[in-house]
Amino acid sequence: MTWTRRKFGGFAGTSLVAAFGARAARGQTKARVVVIGGGIGGATVAKYLATSSAKPDVTLVEPKHQYTTCFFSNFYLAGLRSLDSLTHDYETLARQYGIKVIHDTVTAIDPAAKTVALAGGAKLPYDRAVVAPGIAFRRGAIEGYDEAAMQTMPHAWNGGPQTKLLRQQLESMEDGGVFVIAAPPDPFRCPPGPYERACLVAYYFKQFKPRAKILILDAKDTFFEQDLFEDGWNRHYPGMIEWLPGQFTGGVKSVDVKARAIRTASETFNASVANIIPAQIAGELAQRAGLADQSGWCPVDPMTFESKLLHGIHVIGDATTTGDMPKSAFVANSQAKACAFAIAAALTGSEQIELHLFNTCFTLLAPNDAVSDAISFKPVGGSIKITDIFFSPVGESDEMRRQAAHQADGWYAAFTHDVFG
Repeated sequence: MTWTRRKFGGFAGTSLVAAFGARAARGQTKARVVVIGGGIGGATVAKYLATSSAKPDVTLVEPKHQYTTCFFSNFYLAGLRSLDSLTHDYETLARQYGIKVIHDTVTAIDPAAKTVALAGGAKLPYDRAVVAPGIAFRRGAIEGYDEAAMQTMPHAWNGGPQTKLLRQQLESMEDGGVFVIAAPPDPFRCPPGPYERACLVAYYFKQFKPRAKILILDAKDTFFEQDLFEDGWNRHYPGMIEWLPGQFTGGVKSVDVKARAIRTASETFNASVANIIPAQIAGELAQRAGLADQSGWCPVDPMTFESKLLHGIHVIGDATTTGDMPKSAFVANSQAKACAFAIAAALTGSEQIELHLFNTCFTLLAPNDAVSDAISFKPVGGSIKITDIFFSPVGESDEMRRQAAHQADGWYAAFTHDVFG
């Protein structure tokens, strides 16, 4: 079956919700679920557990009082959105859905005692725990790139202060300067992200710094939707964006913050502004709790998202290793719904059904030129495999691209409403 944009868009936004509502288990006893991490995956699983007929007591632990999305942050860099428009709080989840939201940091998980320890001293008992820790950067992947260096050469791969810092640096950059993006090796959060960033920063430069250049130093030899991006670069920003694959450079090896120098295996590049996106692994809590294996990612059961390493703890979102599924916000949301259904079924002893999983994404090449992808997945042989796929083709009509750009704003509004209420 071949998916069209319209067919998939109508199906992906409702099917998991309908399945969850129609087949959610009938609650029998009050259970306690602790959700750790208030990003897209964590907020979604908390909401959908709270609305399931299993009706557990749901506690969401998240240090921050607000969450700024990394997806669509490139729009902010281009001046197309405010940071406030990307920022969401937890008030609706607490008020409307009865979720207990605790703003604290988890220091440890005890799977034997089934407790979660908080920095503030409290211990939370649980019947099931869900960990949504996001990503961390692989230490030592780029020599000289540490926490201090990130304040001069921001990664901007978590929404919020880093995004704001990168925007300020781009605004201050002289016309004729060079913006260098160091793109990471696979797997990493948001495969189109570095290349969309090049597009939308180029859009900003084209208006205000037309002599500026963008250089992408990639750890890879190819990248996701490469033909679409290269076509967009040639049409919208000819001569402004240069991409160098890993086979030519050997990848970024080190940085010199004071000199704003980026060294590859074969050459040194000087940047007016440097955006260094290092190699990634599962978030720090997943590493400390023993949820990650030697790959740095968390292996999970493809039906329930229960950890393969620690019983009774589920892991969702970017931290997981799940076959063909990319690390994206929509995937985290989709996994969270499947996980919530599985936990509700486990708590009440009801039948578990096989849910399909989805990813859909809009990527801007220019303000009126957006491409999209829509992918369907299902568990197959202990992993998760692609079953259907749609990508915008190169050469798609201008009208289709304009429609997609318009749909992107509606997608963001509907999606974040689904997550945060």
